[in-house]
Amino acid sequence: MRRRLISFARMGWVRAMLIVGGMTLAGVAVATAKGPAAPAGVQKVRFGGDRVETRVVIDLDRAAAGKLLADGAADQRLVIALPNVMVSGDLQGAGQGLVKRWLIDEVAGGARLRLDLASKVEVRRRFLLPPGDGATAYRYVIDLKAVDGAVAPQAPQPTLVSAPVKAPPLRLKKVVVIDAGHGGKDSGAVGANIFEKEVTLAAAKALKERLERTGRFQVVLTRETDTFVPLESRVQIARRADADLFISLHADSGPDATTRGASVYTLSEKGADRVGRVLEKDDWLMKANMPGRDRAVSQILLDLSQRATKNRSAAFAQLLLANVGEETALLRRSHRDAGFIVLLAPDVPAVLLEMGFITNPDDEAFLSSKASRARLVDAVGDSIEAYFSSGVRKS
Repeated sequence: MRRRLISFARMGWVRAMLIVGGMTLAGVAVATAKGPAAPAGVQKVRFGGDRVETRVVIDLDRAAAGKLLADGAADQRLVIALPNVMVSGDLQGAGQGLVKRWLIDEVAGGARLRLDLASKVEVRRRFLLPPGDGATAYRYVIDLKAVDGAVAPQAPQPTLVSAPVKAPPLRLKKVVVIDAGHGGKDSGAVGANIFEKEVTLAAAKALKERLERTGRFQVVLTRETDTFVPLESRVQIARRADADLFISLHADSGPDATTRGASVYTLSEKGADRVGRVLEKDDWLMKANMPGRDRAVSQILLDLSQRATKNRSAAFAQLLLANVGEETALLRRSHRDAGFIVLLAPDVPAVLLEMGFITNPDDEAFLSSKASRARLVDAVGDSIEAYFSSGVRKS
């Protein structure tokens, strides 16, 4: 049964559903008549309580589950994943009690709730209430309690905060992971005067500085010095950071010194199949999101998540090429696909940018110059800002 379902996942969700029909796995009936459950939609976000205890209630039109990703102990920012929950753009507003601000944004496979906390808290309970007692919506409830010191209570405020409220921009930042290709013992491509690993690290640091100046992004580098980082570790860094976007920077090479131009890679269909093969040998992609599930069921859910992520990656790639093409030459077929390991994370939109050919004198001079490299970095930064502000990331 397990082998058959894994093979179904590789054929895609729709074909798998048509073949599986009425089979039941782990107590879940899979039938072609019903198909996958429709995503739940957020109707309203409500708060009650004070600076000692606060209740957060998310009203949904269908049942949904949540998963605690970060408890706020490190940075007073609580993050909960809401798989199979749909939002129309980013929803945000002012909080109450222990919550200063809130944001629900779209991620691969569902939505994510972020709470900017007023103090350290303990998550006491999380549960789902069905419609009843006059309530027509499902209610996902989160109970918070202040810890580490007494806090003067405030009078409870029974106000509701509606999800579509347009509040001032939050300080909840998008997480961008920048991967400087190669490093350490792996020099990458070799130009006449410079190594690829040097170009990629310089560009990564410049892009980090460019994004952090906006105040909108939390930027994580996979390496900050001339060190070797295994490819699998680079993906793990992105997933541990709960990244909203992953961009790997490289410089191309070729036997013909006249070949030049930038290009962008996204995950290919064969690369997507490679995720399944990697998972059969190791759980390093699966552990964070699907604990306790039967691997065959997880593989089907993985397929769904990957499809949404690939759509977002492709959308960002097109935006990136449009901006980068204003600063440097592009290859004739500038959007390519491949099964690179750094693109394999199933739930993080990811691209690999080849900034030019280090074996071409013009491209090498362009990438070696701090001024011209800054123009390229600005174009990448503009693409990232546009990606998160225009709704391009929607699948």
